[in-house]
Amino acid sequence: MPRRIARRNRGNLPKNLPRIEKVIEPASLNCPCGCGEMQRIGEDRTERLDIIPAQLRVIVTVRPKYACRACAEGVTQWDGLQTFLRDGRVEIDSNAVENLIRPIALTRKNALFAGHDEGGRSWGRIASLIATAKINGVEPFAYLKATLEAIAAGHPANRLDELLPWNFPPSS
Repeated sequence: MPRRIARRNRGNLPKNLPRIEKVIEPASLNCPCGCGEMQRIGEDRTERLDIIPAQLRVIVTVRPKYACRACAEGVTQWDGLQTFLRDGRVEIDSNAVENLIRPIALTRKNALFAGHDEGGRSWGRIASLIATAKINGVEPFAYLKATLEAIAAGHPANRLDELLPWNFPPSS
């Protein structure tokens, strides 16, 4: 007999259910930079099904979004954006850094498709170590082998930082 696939509603909750709307406002509408009061620019809405015996209802949570109009009109990070003008060591772009960290992020993202949550997290950790080893000029297999052997041989837990990829001698 063919196995029936469970049908799940991954969309909106039924419109006919009564709704209780809960609005969560921030404690203060004053801009952190002190330039005035923030204005409402939107909101996030989430719905969750609240089951009470013999009754169903939907709890709608609304989180308004606020921004300061004074800050929004000018760039608030201007000093940071001009750092490369004052310090010749700072690159005008961050492509080199982005290219170095992209394999780490992509591999970790690919681990989302593991068969189990814990397996995905474990793979993400290992993949990050492998990519970090590559960035530091260390051959990943040799690094992982030496690190696992050191842990198995009783390397002290309070000195684990010695086993990190940037503390391992680079491959020749």
